Amino acid sequence: MRYYIADQHFFHRSLITKMDHRDFPEAETMNEYMIEKWNSKVRRNDETVILGDFAFADGSTVNELLKRLNGKKYLIRGNHDSYFLDDPQFDASLFGWIRDYSELRDNRRTVVLCHYPIMCYNGQYRRMPDGSARTFMLYGHVHNTHDEILTDRMIQMTQKTEVTSPDGSKTLIPCQMINCFCMFSDYTPLSLDEWIETDRLRRAEMRAAQECVISGG
Repeated sequence: MRYYIADQHFFHRSLITKMDHRDFPEAETMNEYMIEKWNSKVRRNDETVILGDFAFADGSTVNELLKRLNGKKYLIRGNHDSYFLDDPQFDASLFGWIRDYSELRDNRRTVVLCHYPIMCYNGQYRRMPDGSARTFMLYGHVHNTHDEILTDRMIQMTQKTEVTSPDGSKTLIPCQMINCFCMFSDYTPLSLDEWIETDRLRRAEMRAAQECVISGG
């Protein structure tokens, strides 16, 4: 089984008091909770792709952390990961690979992987024979901030935009973008299908709340 998760920020104390306001008394408690959630889901032969900003610590500290996490691990480089990646003490072999961008196959579908949201991603218009989405763009970086609200607005605008296909038919632009922010899954790595459902429910709830504010309800 393959899982995905983004922006865990192990050891990053400021995520408790700023930006995310995570509900932990200190970073050590946060770290142990995320390790427990990981290992309760991921088994030895499973794969987990981390979509950036894994940890904010030195190389030796991250080495020990990775050894405690089950399964095979792969990293899409995030803007906060250079602190340990550039440390000569870091053991890069603890990851199966480290990339800035990747495209993988997942149960006959393609996943486009980047730390940053990509609005016009490769394979965006491709569909399965039954019309369902063939390609998904998985991202992180924006957490649950105003940037995620802006990204969602762009997703909605894209999905409502009609274009003419080569055969002359009209179609709406597909846009299957999923923010794999760890707090959206209670810090648990999820499969692609689990993220699809989690994202569907979260965006519906977020958009309903925004409509309520606009209408004054």
